[in-house]
Amino acid sequence: MRIQTKKLGLAAVALLASVAFTAGAVFANPYAKHKGKTLVVSWPALSHYKKAQKLVQEFTAETGIKVEVDFSQYLKMRDRQILEMSKAKGDFDVVSWVVMWKGEYVSKGLLTPLSQFFTSPALVDPDYDLDDIADAYLQNGGVVGGKKGYLPGKSGALYGMPFGAETSILAYRKDIFKELGLPVPKTYDDVVSAAKIIKKKKGIGGLTMRGKTGHQVTAAWLFHGAPMGARVFDDKWNPTFNNAAGVKAAQFLRDMVKLGPPGIATYGFGEMSRAFLHGDAAMYIDSLKIAAMARDPKLSKVSGKIGFALHPTDARCGSETGGFAMGIPGNAKNKEAAFLFIQWMTTKRADRRMVELGGDPIRISTLKDPEFSKKFPEYPVIAEQLKCADPDWRPLIPEWNELNIKVLGLALTEVITTEKPIKPIMDKAAAKARAVMEREGYYQWANLKK
Repeated sequence: MRIQTKKLGLAAVALLASVAFTAGAVFANPYAKHKGKTLVVSWPALSHYKKAQKLVQEFTAETGIKVEVDFSQYLKMRDRQILEMSKAKGDFDVVSWVVMWKGEYVSKGLLTPLSQFFTSPALVDPDYDLDDIADAYLQNGGVVGGKKGYLPGKSGALYGMPFGAETSILAYRKDIFKELGLPVPKTYDDVVSAAKIIKKKKGIGGLTMRGKTGHQVTAAWLFHGAPMGARVFDDKWNPTFNNAAGVKAAQFLRDMVKLGPPGIATYGFGEMSRAFLHGDAAMYIDSLKIAAMARDPKLSKVSGKIGFALHPTDARCGSETGGFAMGIPGNAKNKEAAFLFIQWMTTKRADRRMVELGGDPIRISTLKDPEFSKKFPEYPVIAEQLKCADPDWRPLIPEWNELNIKVLGLALTEVITTEKPIKPIMDKAAAKARAVMEREGYYQWANLKK
């Protein structure tokens, strides 16, 4: 119906103008229609996420969307999330996952693809700049369905955004290296050489390392094996960790037990880090988390003495990719609001704010910001390291937990606690790994073609 404005009084015209203005304002604000809603977010009870609570409060103040955070011990979080996401209607609007879980979640139809939201100009912040997020983090934590099922590729899709992601770097004692006239290690040969000299002349461990039976010692093999060219599987899921590169990495672990601080065979991440921060070792090659820990006077006795450098190379450059990402359950009640929350929490502005709150950035622009580089000397190193961080550092498949703990984890414990020949130990483990993969159907197509 066409409105004849000439017949309307001034009050009516003013009312219509007011309604039109209000409607335009609502349309212009993507958060307005979700104001007052409460998002339930499943997060791990870890440092980065605890520090993000302040950012969540700022999100609510700016958007009017309330957020209830459900913190869980991260090793127990998977079972709780799967239970909720398997229901017809779940309690969670946003979930964070360890990168190893993404394939399982997608294969079970538990996650919502983010592409449907990125097609909407009403939802997507034009200044979001997805390309600024570190590729290695995005691929490792959020892409599912490409090569091997968990890497980028033509069949891949985006299900999550990195938040609390990480790579590996080298941390070293600047004072000890200067005193002994040692160059900062660039290769693994350099690491071995420096470790021998430090152990002999200073009487402390050359390199600290994880070594506890199970996933910790496997992590150590992965950290050091990736640059040596070691892989758990080839592209057809044949175990390859028992080849020359895999055995070389295992030998390196055995050597570092002798050249490192006492007790490596009992070290998890905490014990390994503590040995470095308490001055019992001069080198550390593991998660970038060490940088923030080194600045914490409650944790570190060597604050101000630590330098940072790229993860050493061997056959290639290849550092860790790991940590967490977050996405939207398939049964979430408030999917659009959940997308707006995830987008807001990973914008350039929020990424910088996370740094101010003590968290870890995911954006290259943040890592390269001169203001932050002065305060956090590891940032330029991380930005450079991410150029060759390896999304295929470990196989992100549902079977990995079993292989990680019960197969490689047990074999590598035998490697570092005995003097038995390494190749037969790794061969035996490879046979067990093949049996697991056979059981799960990975070779059905190959068997069909025989």
